[in-house]
Amino acid sequence: MNPLCSASPSVSASLLDDFSLEMTGKDIPNLEAAAPLVPPGTRINVTYLGNEDLRMRLAAARAVKRLGFRPVPHLSARRLGSRADFEEFLAGLRSDATGAEVFAVGGDPASPQGPYPDSLSLIESGLPAAYGVRHIGISGYPEGHPSIAPEALWSALRDKSAAIAAQGLDGSVITQFGFAAEPVLAWIERVRDEGITLPVRIGVPGPAGVRRLMGYAARFGVGTSASVARKYGLSLTNLMGTAGPDTFLHTLADGYDPARHGAVKVHFYTFGGLEATSAWITRFRKNALV
Repeated sequence: MNPLCSASPSVSASLLDDFSLEMTGKDIPNLEAAAPLVPPGTRINVTYLGNEDLRMRLAAARAVKRLGFRPVPHLSARRLGSRADFEEFLAGLRSDATGAEVFAVGGDPASPQGPYPDSLSLIESGLPAAYGVRHIGISGYPEGHPSIAPEALWSALRDKSAAIAAQGLDGSVITQFGFAAEPVLAWIERVRDEGITLPVRIGVPGPAGVRRLMGYAARFGVGTSASVARKYGLSLTNLMGTAGPDTFLHTLADGYDPARHGAVKVHFYTFGGLEATSAWITRFRKNALV
């Protein structure tokens, strides 16, 4: 028997210490509603969507700070039209004291809208550090990416980790969400074998409608075979139902070994359900401590 199995409730609780959440620039009312359920100082990632503007992104980061949390604004490389746009955003974050921690992503557009083709180019520009950024998060893909070859993903992860260190910054990795814990744990082991020591935040889908979860999974290339979906707790015959990540987190806890996997925490993708996700986490943590 895995010796961690009998201890899974307490391990689950430790994995959920210092969890992080995600919101969009339009989610300020939802964050305000969820705030009483969220521990002070929790990191809240603010996404960089194409249908939002600078004002909305800065306002969301300010709201996170005002409510007693730690803003982690996203920097979307291929959505930045120019160096001036990049500096304007960083300057706004610095002015509001909301830009000490950021998360650098490539972004959805197939072609860059400006001079930054990927998140590595943002880090290597030196601009984040120049504008007061002290921590940069980067993406990890345990189940791969629909349009990027696996070895290219590993090369990018190594390069970004090295670039963060070269800039004298702290860093971390947030993974794309998945439905099966085993490939995530195996991926983290390879991360450590590659010599990458950055803390890892495992992306977990918060409780959401089954149809919405499956739609996001298809969009991001996450494995959604019938067997995986059933293992996660999704009922493919009840697409109007709701599923939470209980099974995923218990399986993760059973397999997590700090000696092999290093520093690991959890990041929740809320899909617009900040309050529902925060309420679910509160219940799960309470039950894990019983």
